Amino acid sequence: MPEAIAQTYTRADEAFDCLQTAIVKGDLVPGEKIGEVELCSRFNLTRGPLREALGRLESRGLLVRRPHAGVKVVSVSADELMELYRIRETMEGLAARQAAERMTDQEIADLSSTLDSHERMIEQAQGQAYYQAEGDYDFHHRIATGSRNTKLAQMLLGDLYYMVRMYRYRLSTSSGRPHMALGEHRRIVEAIAQRDGELAEFLMKRHIHAARKNIEKKIQQGELTI
Repeated sequence: MPEAIAQTYTRADEAFDCLQTAIVKGDLVPGEKIGEVELCSRFNLTRGPLREALGRLESRGLLVRRPHAGVKVVSVSADELMELYRIRETMEGLAARQAAERMTDQEIADLSSTLDSHERMIEQAQGQAYYQAEGDYDFHHRIATGSRNTKLAQMLLGDLYYMVRMYRYRLSTSSGRPHMALGEHRRIVEAIAQRDGELAEFLMKRHIHAARKNIEKKIQQGELTI
């Protein structure tokens, strides 16, 4: 019985990871209505693990369930997305400042190594994408936790984090943007390593501001549908 239970949880975790990645990468697009039968067929999943995965995705705010309308991938308006990025600009700037003050030398070294792995991934994608898995592999996640500010990290790594990830990947596919974003990340880490909180905050805010301006441009040019 314990083995069967472990196997069920493993399949549910796999279903969750599969669907979350599909949402983040845009294979399941914002506003798309999804059904269990279609998902089982499309992603080779079974009903039990799928239902558990859907519940977890709903709790993270990536899926919304409406009476008589079924389940849909969450979507936001262009104005709402801009507001999310303005919030990120301020909050992540503060996180970067406090990370410069509070991260250990080893944590900073590990963060730099993470960016090395990001660079290899970008090269493998021929410079066309910059996909970061959630958690410790995600640069922004590491900065938030490295701030040692519990309340700030809770706000940045709650629903805001998962929703923004949906759009971060889609924006990373812009020509030249992956290498540019990586360079911006490296300069932020350099400021953190120098324990220059003011510079780290400035660079992070500028980094996210640039991403927001990129979103606005893509929306205006019809390259990004919200």
